[in-house]
Amino acid sequence: MRLIIILVAPARAENVGAAARAMKTMGFSELRVVDSEAHRQPAARYVAHGSTEIIDNTQDYPSLASALHDVDFTVATTARSRARYHYYATPAQLLTLLEERRSWTPTAALVFGREDSGLTNEELELADVLTGVPMVADYPSLNLGQAVMVYCSWLTSLMAGEAVAETPVATGQLAALRTRVDALLEKLEVADDKKMADWLQQRLGFLGQRDTAMLHRLLHDIEKKLTD
Repeated sequence: MRLIIILVAPARAENVGAAARAMKTMGFSELRVVDSEAHRQPAARYVAHGSTEIIDNTQDYPSLASALHDVDFTVATTARSRARYHYYATPAQLLTLLEERRSWTPTAALVFGREDSGLTNEELELADVLTGVPMVADYPSLNLGQAVMVYCSWLTSLMAGEAVAETPVATGQLAALRTRVDALLEKLEVADDKKMADWLQQRLGFLGQRDTAMLHRLLHDIEKKLTD
């Protein structure tokens, strides 16, 4: 699995440098930055001592959506209230989830938000799964470099070796499934039930390969029956 780290609008060059250093330490190498020039500042290279090649090869994007153009599975980090998003994974749960997906999801991304405000609701909606680090403090917060280190240290085993796919990989399975679910809800005239629609979309990201394939099959049968 190719796992990309994405930083959305980082404000401080030092934080980008710290993130790059954490990535290099744990075996990650691909960094994308959205809507920021912080990685181009000298301080980023200074803090990234020993991992400046990650800074040099950082790819720039104007929006998170554009940074995810070739990503099959997106994980977004959040420390804010998740009243709307009831289903999220801890770093340990995320490792298990990504380990299962290694043989059938070629490219995944781990997205980190702004230092002061995190990711917007619109950006969170681009994710397949949300993740958060359990905190004891009343105001849970890690700085950007710390957050990247926590996740990279948990997920470093993914970089140890590539899983061999037992079956040919079909990219875009999850995105296609989301599209089919949305279309079915519209056809059944229940798309306005936001609670159900949100629940469905949130849970889809946790499905394994077999469950994803079986749900595609079920939706195919339902679609066929509705058009008969």
